Amino acid sequence: MALTQESLTAGRQQREQFSTRWVFLLAAIGSAVGLGNIWRFPYVAYENGGGAFILPYMVALLTAGIPLLFFDYAIGHRFKGSPPLAFRRLNRWTEAIGWWQVMICAVLGLFYAAILAWATSYIWFSVTEAWGDDPEGFFFAEYLQATEQAEVSFQIVPGVFFPLLALWILVLIILARGVGKGIGVAATIGMPLLVIMFVILVGIGLSLPGAATGLDALFTPDWSALTRPEVWVAAYGQIFFSLSVGFGIMLTYASYLKRRSNLTGSGLVVGFSNSGFELLAGIGVFSVLGFMAQASGLRVDEVASSGIGLAFVAFPAIISEAPLGLGPIIGVLFFGSLLFAGITSLISITEVVISGIMDKTGWSRARVVAIAGGLSAVVSLLAFSTTSGIHLLDVTDAFVNNIGIVGVSLVAVFVVSWVLFRLNELVGHLNSVSSFRLGWIYKILISVVMPVVLGITLVQYILQVVNEGYGGMPSWYVGTFGWGMSALLVVLAVVVALIPWAKNSGMQDDQHEQDFDIKNTPRHADQPVTTQEVNQ
Repeated sequence: MALTQESLTAGRQQREQFSTRWVFLLAAIGSAVGLGNIWRFPYVAYENGGGAFILPYMVALLTAGIPLLFFDYAIGHRFKGSPPLAFRRLNRWTEAIGWWQVMICAVLGLFYAAILAWATSYIWFSVTEAWGDDPEGFFFAEYLQATEQAEVSFQIVPGVFFPLLALWILVLIILARGVGKGIGVAATIGMPLLVIMFVILVGIGLSLPGAATGLDALFTPDWSALTRPEVWVAAYGQIFFSLSVGFGIMLTYASYLKRRSNLTGSGLVVGFSNSGFELLAGIGVFSVLGFMAQASGLRVDEVASSGIGLAFVAFPAIISEAPLGLGPIIGVLFFGSLLFAGITSLISITEVVISGIMDKTGWSRARVVAIAGGLSAVVSLLAFSTTSGIHLLDVTDAFVNNIGIVGVSLVAVFVVSWVLFRLNELVGHLNSVSSFRLGWIYKILISVVMPVVLGITLVQYILQVVNEGYGGMPSWYVGTFGWGMSALLVVLAVVVALIPWAKNSGMQDDQHEQDFDIKNTPRHADQPVTTQEVNQ
C-alpha cells in the first residue's frame, strides 16, 4: 500500500527541499570537497606511485565511491528521511544503523570545527607571519599551548576558543535558516568562492621557481607501485573518505530532493567534481612544495607532508620563503580555502544530527538547532579549545574515520544486500528517476565488492592498532577516547533506536511503518518503481 503525501506529512511540517538541482549539487559537492581534498590527497598520491596512482584512484572511484554515493542517494530519496527515519522505513529493526551514522557525525563535527578555527586564526597569522622562524614550535607550543603528553585538560586556549565560538555561531545560524535559505545559500556562495580562491593559489604556485620540480615529483609515475596491495587500499581509502559517503550526509541531502530528481546523473557530477578538485589541489600543493624544496636546498620528499603538518607547519614555512611579498597572499588564499572547504563540510555533518533529531522528536528546526546544535558547540569548545585538544582530536579523528565510518558502511551494505534483500528495490528506484541506469554490475559492486573492500580496510586497521598501539599514546587514553568512544557510539545508537517516536514525528504509527516495510518480492534492476510511488 503506497503512502500518500498527506499521510507522510500529517501532524508535522512537510519535509524541506532544495530549491533546484543546481543548489543540491553545490551543497553535495561542498560536503564532499573538504580538508582531505586539500591536505590529504596530494601526499597520498605522491606516496603511492605518483602519476601511476591515478589508475587505482579512478578504479576506486568507479567501483566504490560512486556506487556508494548512489546507495546513499537511493535510501535517502526513496524513504524521504534522515538516516534514522530512512532506515526505519526500510525496516523497523535497522533504525540503529541510522542513529550510528548520526552519532558519528556528532563526534566528527566536534573536532572538525576546531581545525577550521585554527585555519581562521592562520589567515591573520599569514599577514603578520606570526610564527617567526619556527612554524612548528609556534603552532604547538605558542598557539595551541599543547601539553607534551596525551592527557585530560580543561585549560582553555583563548586563541582557539574565540574563533571556534564564532564558527559555531555562524554554522548554527545557517542551519537554523533551513535547507533552502541556509544550507543552499551557503553552498551557492561558498563553493564558487572556494574555486576562485584555489585557482588563484594554483596560478601563483605554478609561477614560483621550483614549481616544475614539485609537479615532477607528484606526477612522475612509479608503475611498480601498482603491484603493491597497500597502494590499492590507499586509493579506496582516499575515495571513501573524500566523498562523504557511508555516514549519513549524502543520504540526508538526497532526502531533500524533489520526487523527480536525476539521482545517478547528480552522483556522477558530484563524484567527478570532487576528484577534479583533488587533482587541482595536488597541482597547487606540490607546485608550492617544489618551490620550498628549491629554496631550502632539500628534496621534495624532505618537505612533503600531509594533514596538520602540511597546513600548519610546512605552509607557514613556505609563506616565509615566498618572494616579492607573495607570502601573505599565498597564506590568505590557502587558509581561506581550507576555511571555505571546511565550513560547507561542517554544515553537512551537523545537518545529519539536526535532521535525525527533528524526525524523531517532531520538534521545529529552530528548537533542535538551539538545543542539539548549542550542545555540540559547548562540548566542542570544552574539549577541543583546551591545551590537550590536539591529542583528543588526533585519536578521535582516527577511530571515527577508520572504525566508525568504515564499520557502519560495512553493516549498511551487508544488511541491505544480504539480510533484507532490498538492493533490487533500491536499484529499481534509482532507475525510475535517473538518466544513467544501473544493472547487475552495480549490484555486484555493492553486495560483493564493497563488503570485501570495507571488511579488509576495517580488519587491517584494527589489527594495526591492536598490535602497534596508536601514535605512541598511553593505552588508557586510546582505550577511553578511541576504542571506548567507538563502542559507545554503537551502544547509544541502539538505545536511541529503542526510544518510541513522537506522535508528530516522521514515523507516526505502526501503519506507516508497515507501509514502508514493503513485504513484496524485491524488484529487479530493470523493473522500475511505479510512477505512482515516485510521485507520492
